[in-house]
Amino acid sequence: MSAPVIDRAGALNVPHVARVSEPTHPDSPHHHGSHRALIGRIPVVSGVRAFDAIVVPTARPAGYLRQAASLAQRAGCALVVLCSGRARAGDVSGYRRAEPRLGLIAVDIPQAYSHPLLAFATSASREALIARDTDTSLKRNIGLLVARMAGWERIVFLDDDIAIPDPDDLGRAAALLDHFDTVSLSLGGYPDNSVVCHAHRIAGGHQETFVGGGAMAVAPGRTSSFFPNIYNEDWFFLLDDLQRRPVTVIGNAIQRAYDPFASPRRAVSEEFGDVLAEGIFWLLDQRRRVKDATPTYWASFLTRRQLFIRDVTQRVQHHHDLDPILRRRMIDALTAAAERSAQISPESCANFMRDWRADRTRWQRVMSTLPTDLAPNEALAHLGLAAHRGSNLGALSRHRAQRAHATQTS
Repeated sequence: MSAPVIDRAGALNVPHVARVSEPTHPDSPHHHGSHRALIGRIPVVSGVRAFDAIVVPTARPAGYLRQAASLAQRAGCALVVLCSGRARAGDVSGYRRAEPRLGLIAVDIPQAYSHPLLAFATSASREALIARDTDTSLKRNIGLLVARMAGWERIVFLDDDIAIPDPDDLGRAAALLDHFDTVSLSLGGYPDNSVVCHAHRIAGGHQETFVGGGAMAVAPGRTSSFFPNIYNEDWFFLLDDLQRRPVTVIGNAIQRAYDPFASPRRAVSEEFGDVLAEGIFWLLDQRRRVKDATPTYWASFLTRRQLFIRDVTQRVQHHHDLDPILRRRMIDALTAAAERSAQISPESCANFMRDWRADRTRWQRVMSTLPTDLAPNEALAHLGLAAHRGSNLGALSRHRAQRAHATQTS
């Protein structure tokens, strides 16, 4: 099978994946295809603001970091690359040779890495970890801790499969952190949805994307949230104990295409997180609060979710314009999602949310008691980690001194 690509205009070109220009089933009584009403209105933005670091959690080869390195050098900020899987800090450090002025911090995250500061009750959730083999949330939390200890005021999380057409959009997002806790770039290219929601769209359903962590500006000194180890961890990052935190969207980012139906395992790994996130944001869409998610509510929502998956499956089965191979893979994925959904209990949903609230309280204490104004290598050492020797910490010191001087003379 040939690799999916995005052309220069951002158009999707994924082999065996159908395109749907207009929804033929725009509304579902069992699913909200959009949560855009929850995004704050953008105030007038004048110019751009500097930011301290681009943080990239990566498990792919170093070639995927080419644009992130270019963006960081252009912005005069640190590039923090947190590596695991097929990513190696030693390979990433090659960017220093190509870009001598790049302030690079490349870190290998061991497979069995743990630290008391990152010990979350939600990370012990059996439901959340079924078929889940990604460490993105861990890396993002490490990024938050390092940023807080280094005294960085504005950082940008950027996934390695995201392209930024206009680099100044990152500076505009950083400027909006004066008004919002979190600012995401609007995601285009291939839609960033769950397997079930991809199938819903392809089968004619109305399905938009929401705020995502793939291109997100954050103020580490103000944030009280963390990324739990669960699918849709970025949606949970947007929440507080009662409702969503102030968030908005600006600019554009392009998601690299991928095949959501390559394996039914993906649908299995996503289902618990998709149920929880969609369930909580269904409440928020209705101007209700997170605390309204009682076991009784979850029982009702789980029924709604299963009806939604059944409806999507039926529409896929009768979508005769689909490639037969794609239809078969979509049905396999939806069947796996339905079976996994039927195993989720209202109590497991309520228990995860209880643990999530406890984790948030503990995380707030952690963030408030961290040492501050450390050098990045000292912050990493505090977490039992070390930058690869090929990193360029000297460039970071120069960037910081230049920025401090600019602030004093402005």
